[in-house]
Amino acid sequence: MTSQHLGGDIETKRDIIIIGTSAGGVEALSYLVSHLPSDLDAAVMVVLHIPSHATSVLPSILNRAGNLIALHPQNNEEIVTGHIYIAPPDYHLLIKSGYISLVRGPRENNHRPAIDPLFRTAARAYGQRVIGVVLTGVLDDGTAGLQAVKIRGGVAIVQNPEDATYPGMPRSAIENVNNIDYILPLSEIPKVLVELVNTPIEAKAESPVSHQMEIETDLVDMDKLTLSNDDRSGKPSTFGCPDCGGTLWELQQQNLLRFRCRIGHAYSLESLLAKQSDALEDALWFALRALEEKASLTKRMGKRMRDRNQHLAAERMEEQAQDALARANVIRETLLKGSANVEEKPI
Repeated sequence: MTSQHLGGDIETKRDIIIIGTSAGGVEALSYLVSHLPSDLDAAVMVVLHIPSHATSVLPSILNRAGNLIALHPQNNEEIVTGHIYIAPPDYHLLIKSGYISLVRGPRENNHRPAIDPLFRTAARAYGQRVIGVVLTGVLDDGTAGLQAVKIRGGVAIVQNPEDATYPGMPRSAIENVNNIDYILPLSEIPKVLVELVNTPIEAKAESPVSHQMEIETDLVDMDKLTLSNDDRSGKPSTFGCPDCGGTLWELQQQNLLRFRCRIGHAYSLESLLAKQSDALEDALWFALRALEEKASLTKRMGKRMRDRNQHLAAERMEEQAQDALARANVIRETLLKGSANVEEKPI
């Protein structure tokens, strides 16, 4: 089948497949792509969590695995069926009407690229033409985006958590997104995707794009007017943004509570808790270092005072050193216990 450019007009087919995954995602994507036909009459967009400064070889892997053309797109590249567009490192992949936008916008759920911006912009631009897929991964990126897909009339597919190498993302989607259409083992997802793409849909009036969705997509896109506008969805919370220190607004999307700051950093509950846990650990390491340095310095001062026969002053320095070491030991034990309680996950 000849590849086609996709416009934004209402169609009677589902021709936008968006996939989000994290840990374990390379293997899952390789399997999925290897079972998609070369004449798939849809465009596929993929976000795999990857470190900002890493080099992504995912296009090469997926080109070897299947028959579709996999690539990192250029900014403003037209969307063409039969292609797999993969978010490059350190860029959000956003979908506009007929083309792709790459932006270094604010991180979501501590990721760039993140899954939610892709899903949200696809839902805004293409509505019921979208098929959203959440695969293996940790925490809950993709949950809010998949909910946006459903709100706009698209189809939601989630890998069965029992089948996923890392069940966190699929489990979060299942627990929080209403009326998921398919919960499937990975082996059954390609067949369902092909059936959905090849089955005509009845064009109908879609749910309008909400004001909140407009603001969130524009914030990620670094829209100047939105950034300078005080008209924000939600209400200010008592929490500060872990990235910039600004106030986080509480956003309620159906039964899902999330947070976003003025300049666009966004967090789900799980992601915010994870980020705060990281910040707490950083603070403990900082305190441990400061106490160790204080102990070392006061011991050295005490020795100098003893050498000068200033025994009372030396005793005070030595007491301070012992106190600092005792406090440091408490913090060290806390850090070690935290490491021991980390849940072991398969590699």
